[in-house]
Amino acid sequence: MKKIILVIALMFQGTFVNAASYFGTALCAYADYECIKVGPGQTWENLFPDEQQRDVVQRLNRSYNNLWAGKVIVVPRNLANKTLLDFAPFPLTINPDGEKQVVVDQDKLAWGAYDVEGKLVKWGPISSGRDKCPDSARSCRTMTGIFRFFSKENSNCRSNVYPIGRGGAKMPFCMYFHKGFALHGSPDIPGYRASHGCVRMFTRDAEWLNRSFVELSNESNKFTGTKVVIRPVLTKESQQQ
Repeated sequence: MKKIILVIALMFQGTFVNAASYFGTALCAYADYECIKVGPGQTWENLFPDEQQRDVVQRLNRSYNNLWAGKVIVVPRNLANKTLLDFAPFPLTINPDGEKQVVVDQDKLAWGAYDVEGKLVKWGPISSGRDKCPDSARSCRTMTGIFRFFSKENSNCRSNVYPIGRGGAKMPFCMYFHKGFALHGSPDIPGYRASHGCVRMFTRDAEWLNRSFVELSNESNKFTGTKVVIRPVLTKESQQQ
């Protein structure tokens, strides 16, 4: 299994130069994957009745948005007895520094959660800030660097800024790490960078992080809050052209 994971990890490192507009199709050229064209009336549910397998395929495609006829998605040729970590775009272990952390990689369009021992616990798709906002002249790039989560809210979290002039956009299970920048759930994870600057995630992932992983400042963590590392964008292919 370790050999398979290593091959996949190396493969992910080299896919971005020729990546297509949607993340998953960058894997089509590799023997372990096949790309299928969605037919009329096909959905995630009827294509992949097994919930665990469906979850894996959605994560590989970095999207759980509704499918449409003609859309191309990538599917592993062998899903039997595979787990989510078998397809992780992150190392399964890192050098532990005595605290858990969340890593957000904007080129891989993915987040990973590492425990205090440096073991990858879970990973999932993201959609971070696009280069230019469609509704203003400014950049929408996500703030990069090393931060600490300082505030989080439940499923009722909403934006005070977007839509511009009104606010109120839903940001379920938001976790703020720098001013108004947050990780939060969203029903729209399209497979490329598309947000106004926050880090969108599958809502089920945001709920898990919010309730089971991310800690705010308290005595047990020396009043520092869980660390989050936001890696910078190094390629252009993670945003739809």
